[in-house]
Amino acid sequence: MARKYGPWTIKESIHKYQGKFIEVVEDQVIQPDGEPGTYAVVHMKPGISILALGADETLYLTTQFRYAVGRDSLEAVSGAIDEGEKPLDAARRELREELGIEAGEWTELGMVDLDTSIVNCPARLFLARRLNFVEKNQDATEDIRLFKTTLDEAALKVMESEITHGPTCTLILKTLRLLRG
Repeated sequence: MARKYGPWTIKESIHKYQGKFIEVVEDQVIQPDGEPGTYAVVHMKPGISILALGADETLYLTTQFRYAVGRDSLEAVSGAIDEGEKPLDAARRELREELGIEAGEWTELGMVDLDTSIVNCPARLFLARRLNFVEKNQDATEDIRLFKTTLDEAALKVMESEITHGPTCTLILKTLRLLRG
C-alpha cells in the first residue's frame, strides 16, 4: 500500500541489508515531480559524541583509523547508543571505555544529523567537564589514541579541515559559543 512521505509517495520498501549498526532500505517512490524512481536510505543506530574539556581548557580527543574514509580521523569520543540505553548513559560509557575518563559535570548540547540526504543517524552531543581519569576499556577492534589540544587549537583545526568529523566540529563550535558567548 502506497504511503505519503513528505512530498514523496513510497510505493514499496525493500530491505537490502541489515547489520549490527546499519540497515539499508531502498524505496520505490513517486518523486515530488510525479515521476517514478528509487531512493535508498542508510539507517544507523543513533549515536553520541562527547567533548571532554579539562579545567585548563585542555580537550581530550581521539585519533583512530576510520575504515570508511581510509585514514586517521581526529574526533571527539563517539559511539552508538545501545538498545534501551539513555543517551547520557551511552555518553558516560563511551568516554570511560575509549579514554578512561569519568566526568562530574555533563551538559547536553543538542543533536546533529550526520547526513540528511541519505543517512538517518542522529547524534546527541555532550560536553563533559570536571574530569577524573580511570582505566580505559576499549573494544578489541578499537585502536584509539588520546590526542590533547586546547579549545582554541581545536577550533583552528576545524577551520583548516584537520578535524572533519561533523559531530566533533559542531561540538567544538557549540562549546566555544557556550563558554565565550
